[in-house]
Amino acid sequence: MSDPLTEFPVVYEQPVVWGDLDAHAHVSNVRYFRYMENARVAYYRRIGKYAVEEATGITLLVAETRCRFLKPVSFPDTVRTGASVAEIGRHHAKMQFQVVSEALDAVAAEGDAAIVAYDLAERRKVPFPDDLRRAIEELEAVGR
Repeated sequence: MSDPLTEFPVVYEQPVVWGDLDAHAHVSNVRYFRYMENARVAYYRRIGKYAVEEATGITLLVAETRCRFLKPVSFPDTVRTGASVAEIGRHHAKMQFQVVSEALDAVAAEGDAAIVAYDLAERRKVPFPDDLRRAIEELEAVGR
């Protein structure tokens, strides 16, 4: 199979550990959200989200997330999770994820998340920071 993650500018690789499994000996559905979270944090690090948050008090919060489970992953395995921003609106961004199993050589899950810009001091959503918007656009241009 050709690499399904070539369109994702950030790919986070991690081993499947025994504790990821459920009673049916495959990765618990809850763990896929952790795989996507790890890829999202890696993406945030690449765009400088934490420096912007420290300087401005504006963070990015997950408003909604979904996952579609395609193939059961088990132990031992390694998963690679691709993260990408598909769109940026005035207050939000839509992230997309794919979780690829190396053992299966296939996409095991697909997901997305709605991310909103949020002012921590004022406790309200705010326009998406220009610095982060530019960093995302640059990262996505490089990844394509």
